[in-house]
Amino acid sequence: MDRAAVDHLLTTTRSVRKRLDLTRPVEAAVIAECLEIAIQAPTASNRQNWHFMIVTDAEKRQQVARYYHQSFFDHYIAHARQQNAGNAQTTRALDSAEYLAANMHLVPVLILPCVEGRPTSPEPFAQAGFYGSILPATWSLMLALRARGLGSAWTTLHLRYEQEVAQVLGIPDTITQAALLPVAYFTGNDFQPAKRRPAREVTYWDAWGKTR
Repeated sequence: MDRAAVDHLLTTTRSVRKRLDLTRPVEAAVIAECLEIAIQAPTASNRQNWHFMIVTDAEKRQQVARYYHQSFFDHYIAHARQQNAGNAQTTRALDSAEYLAANMHLVPVLILPCVEGRPTSPEPFAQAGFYGSILPATWSLMLALRARGLGSAWTTLHLRYEQEVAQVLGIPDTITQAALLPVAYFTGNDFQPAKRRPAREVTYWDAWGKTR
């Protein structure tokens, strides 16, 4: 295994928004190949109860994007900017998120990772197991896309209107949408690792707050 290549993939898979190429088509075969990789991810009790809703139809993309736009601009962005005023890195991320919200309808492929059932139990172990059946596969999908020159971003704001989006796409009531990935080829050649707090500052050994 080429560890350097793997490490580069893991440290440079970014949330791509402004650098999505909104004019270049995405081949269905590439999406299908990435999904075959994604479903190799672990799943709770090996249930493999995931589903992936791929939206390429222009009218349906516009309808889904309209709900995302409404959630973003009516309920999210003003509060987010107020909460993060003065944080330059977060401000740049919010600028990028606003660009995506305004242009979501132009993204050539939208992917909604879904899982069978509804997260009805309040128990932490049940909630963790429920979403643990779809989140690893979705992250694997994002990595596979990145390796093939496609960008994506993990978004969830459309879930404020989950039922309305489900009606647009014919998703049954027994299915839970976990995220919405805008997918397109990205512009430019590469990405850089993000500025993060060192892992040692947020890692504790044997007792909470005990660092090495």
